[in-house]
Amino acid sequence: MLDRRALLNELLDALTRCPAAVLVGPRQVGKTTLARTLVSPFSSNYLDLEDPTVEQQLGQPMTLLADLRGLVVIDEVQRAPGLFKTLRVLIDRPPQPDGQPLARFLLLGSASEALLRQSSETLAGRLALVEAGGFTIDETGPDLQARLWLRGGYPRSYTATSDAASRQWRRDFMRAVVERDMPALGINVAVPAMQRFWAMLAHFHGQIWNAADPARALGVNESTVRRYLDWLEQLFMVRTLQPWFENLGKRQVKSPKLYFRDTGLLHEQLGIADANALLLHPRSGASWEGFVVEQVLRIARPDAAYFWATHGGAELDLLLFKDGRRIGVEVKRQDAPRMTPSMANALHDLRLDALYVVYPGQRRYTVADRVEAVPLSALLPPQYVGG
Repeated sequence: MLDRRALLNELLDALTRCPAAVLVGPRQVGKTTLARTLVSPFSSNYLDLEDPTVEQQLGQPMTLLADLRGLVVIDEVQRAPGLFKTLRVLIDRPPQPDGQPLARFLLLGSASEALLRQSSETLAGRLALVEAGGFTIDETGPDLQARLWLRGGYPRSYTATSDAASRQWRRDFMRAVVERDMPALGINVAVPAMQRFWAMLAHFHGQIWNAADPARALGVNESTVRRYLDWLEQLFMVRTLQPWFENLGKRQVKSPKLYFRDTGLLHEQLGIADANALLLHPRSGASWEGFVVEQVLRIARPDAAYFWATHGGAELDLLLFKDGRRIGVEVKRQDAPRMTPSMANALHDLRLDALYVVYPGQRRYTVADRVEAVPLSALLPPQYVGG
C-alpha cells in the first residue's frame, strides 16, 4: 500500500472537528486499511458489520456501543441504517470533564445515496464527510503517471504484478459490483442488463449524456436508464459533471457530461490490454481527458466544479470555483497546445482569473495572457516534483 498520508490527515482533522466522521467510497480503495491504522481490527472498538456475530449483536446497539470509549470504527455501516439514531444519542451524551466526547465514531461505507442522506439527516451538525478513492498522482508520484492512467487507482489493480493480472482483478471487481454489491444495497436489476449498460457507458465517456440512445439499445425506457446511471454514480463508478450556464446571450449546453471515475475500469470495458493499445485506441484522447479531470478534482479539491459548453462550439473541460476565484482547466493530448478560439471565448465569457491547459508534456509555459500550458504534475506540491 502506498503512503496515503494526505487522506489520513484529512480523516484525523475531520475527527478532531466533529464527534463522528463517515469515510465513503467504493469497495477496494483502502478504507478499511486506513481505519485499521487508527484502531486494531482485534479491538472491541472495531465493528465490521459483514461479520455475522457483530451484525447479530447490533440487535441491541445501545448495549453494544454505550460503554465503548475513544475512537470506535464501524465498517460497512450501510448494512445497518437504523444504527444512526442510536449514534445520535451516543454522540449527544455530556462530554468528559476536559470537554472531549466519551467516544468518537468513524463510519466506513461503500457509498450509497441512501447512506449519505440518512447520515446527514440523522447526524446533522455532528458528522464530517470524507471521500476516499483510488490512488492519485500525489500518492504514486508523477513518474508513474502512465501506469496510473492505464491501470487506474484501485490499489490491487495498480500494484498487480503484470498488466494481465491487473486486468483480471478489474474484471472480477466489476462482476462483483453487479452480482454482489448492488443486491446488498437493495439495488435489484438483472445482472446481464447492468453489465451491458456499464459496457455501453464506456463509449459515452467524456461526452454529453443523453439517455435516449442507451435506452433504445437496451430496449427500455429513459427513466430506467437514468436509474441505472444513478446507481453506478452512487457506487462511485461514474461521475456526471454538471454544466455551468449563466446569462451570456448564447445557447449553452444544459445536460451533464459523463466520465468513468477510474480509467482502469474504463479501459477494461473498452478491451484495452496494455499501454500500446491505449495510445492507439480511438478513445485514447477521451480517456486522457477523464483521467486528468478526476485527478484535478481529487487533488485541487475545488469548492465547486462544472464544465461549460455552448451550442456554437465553445467549451471548457472544467470550470473550478476555488477561494473566490474562477479557474478554467482545458485538457489537451497534444505535444504543444496553443490558444484556440474556444479557449479565448471561455476566458472572456466566463471571466476566468486563469486558464490552465493540461497536456502530457513536462514543460510549463505561457500560452497567452492568463493562460498557461502545464503538465499534470503542476498540480502537486513541490515535494512531489523535486522542487
